[in-house]
Amino acid sequence: MDWKFMSDVLRRELSVFVELPLAVPGPNRRMLMNRFGVSLSEIFFILFCLVTLTQLFYYGWFFRRLAFFTPTEKASSQQHPVSVIICARDEAGKLVTHLPGALSQIYPSTHEIIVVNHNSQDETRFLLDEFKKTFKGLHIVNLEQEAIGIPGKKYPLSMGIKEARHEIVLLTDADCMPASEFWMQKMQDGYNNGIEVVLGYSPYKKAPGFLNKIIRFDTFHTAVQYLSYALAGIPYMGVGRNLSYKKDIFFKNKGFSAINHIPGGDDDLFINKVATKENTAIVVDPDTFTMSEPKKTFNDWFRQKTRHYTTARYYRPLHKFLLGLYSFSHVLFYPLFIASLFFSWQAALALFAVRLMVQGYIYYNAMNKLQENDLFAWWWLLDIWMFVYYLIFVPTIWKKPRTTWN
Repeated sequence: MDWKFMSDVLRRELSVFVELPLAVPGPNRRMLMNRFGVSLSEIFFILFCLVTLTQLFYYGWFFRRLAFFTPTEKASSQQHPVSVIICARDEAGKLVTHLPGALSQIYPSTHEIIVVNHNSQDETRFLLDEFKKTFKGLHIVNLEQEAIGIPGKKYPLSMGIKEARHEIVLLTDADCMPASEFWMQKMQDGYNNGIEVVLGYSPYKKAPGFLNKIIRFDTFHTAVQYLSYALAGIPYMGVGRNLSYKKDIFFKNKGFSAINHIPGGDDDLFINKVATKENTAIVVDPDTFTMSEPKKTFNDWFRQKTRHYTTARYYRPLHKFLLGLYSFSHVLFYPLFIASLFFSWQAALALFAVRLMVQGYIYYNAMNKLQENDLFAWWWLLDIWMFVYYLIFVPTIWKKPRTTWN
């Protein structure tokens, strides 16, 4: 992990909080205090109260929905035909390890596995031909050309959806493996009357080291948000590593045509556009998880997260406001807590303890739900890390995105 890079960013950002009170000249500070009858420490404490209440609102109104989520019992279960779509580009090594997990699914109804080989220069084509000899349900789509003006993954994914024989498409990546042989069966079971989009969870594999915990907690934290928002009737994103929707909603919205100029967004921006309170469901059965390979270095993870965040600017205004308010309140929480200790350490500690207990209770249940139990012992430290995380990654929202997708 590049700790020097992180410390430089943190020092620069924290200087704002340290220097802010000093930015007002002494006489003017006294004048403000005399006019309004409050000190800077009182102002910081009031702000700390507001920030804490904001955080409690998000945990109490949104995040509890996932923590205590219980799927509604269905009167009857139908086995829908499913087309699994995996896009790959120069990923022969990953397909060798992960593709068998998709090919060996137990599913009694009609299904197919489509692998879109997007102009790979490695052994992907020959590997897929070998898989085809054993697995007759494998459908290979070889793309030999690039789509001019359509950067990223959207062109091969569009071709895969076009080739799909069935109405329900289930998406994952070449570096993902289903957690069980019932992934396909239980993901499609999320469809009910009126449901057109089903959101799943794709955790990263456990490995030694604190970087792995950071990556997995970030994935968990993101899932708590997008799954809870969907349960609250405000779905705003999904992850392409484990996502399903109907072909009809894809073609009715002209596919990715509105976002073809953006390298990313084939999952979150498309869901942001088409998902509604009425047509979206979530599935968080551990059998439906798809396990992904985490990055090994901080720099690789930083580049991956930077690419992901470049699509956030295109979200709907309500989503940007809700996500931005939560992030902003999280960033302010710890600096304002420290500042409030100089006003009333008893009151500041009491508010801190309330937020800590509520957050811990929600995280404990949500981590059990998403099978991330081992992170609970670290959640308090990882929550402090999230303060640093926001300072590092928020500027990437305005960064120009890369034009590649793998």
